[in-house]
Amino acid sequence: MPAPAPARRVSRPAERWRAVVQASVEHDTPLGRLGLAASGTGLCAVLFPEPSPGPVPQSPFPQSPTPSRDASRWLAQAQRELDRYFAGRLREFTVPLDLQGTPFQLAVWQGLRQIPFGDTLSYGALAAAVGRPRASRAVGQANHLNPVSIVIPCHRVIGADGSLTGYGGGLDRKQSLLHFESNPSPAGGSPSPHTHPAARASRATPAPRRD
Repeated sequence: MPAPAPARRVSRPAERWRAVVQASVEHDTPLGRLGLAASGTGLCAVLFPEPSPGPVPQSPFPQSPTPSRDASRWLAQAQRELDRYFAGRLREFTVPLDLQGTPFQLAVWQGLRQIPFGDTLSYGALAAAVGRPRASRAVGQANHLNPVSIVIPCHRVIGADGSLTGYGGGLDRKQSLLHFESNPSPAGGSPSPHTHPAARASRATPAPRRD
């Protein structure tokens, strides 16, 4: 009888996107250089360069030795849309996504995509919106594990008291994104460090990191 094949390592849910990456690129933005990764199906990661305190790996990206034409196309579309977003000319991303996560995480990430540009939502309200009103902590964890920053707007989720709480890209970036979305400039403005009202609240009442 042949020996059984060695068990294949199964990635944690936060790492599942790494198994499908076929192409990646770095893209400069007003908030720093982002790492973008895509599969042949769609964009699967947009990450800030600094290491996150959570289990989502930041770099290096795995990459196929022969990137598919589709993966390269999704990266090019994502770069164009990010440029338009930061120029104040785009409010909803249309690049196809290839999200890898548990059913609960996918539901939360889909809920994040329903938060309109310029709006915010509390963790409790997001939990209710995805049909799990008592699971605000689990929603916060899924929010934190979102691998597609900005495109899936986890920065729009704040504490019930209006505090910023945490953000994988750093509170300064979250503050800048929220300020920018509340005051977009179609003439080509871009996010810059400002004090969002929620930032002042978070400094007055520290809250645990959740996203």
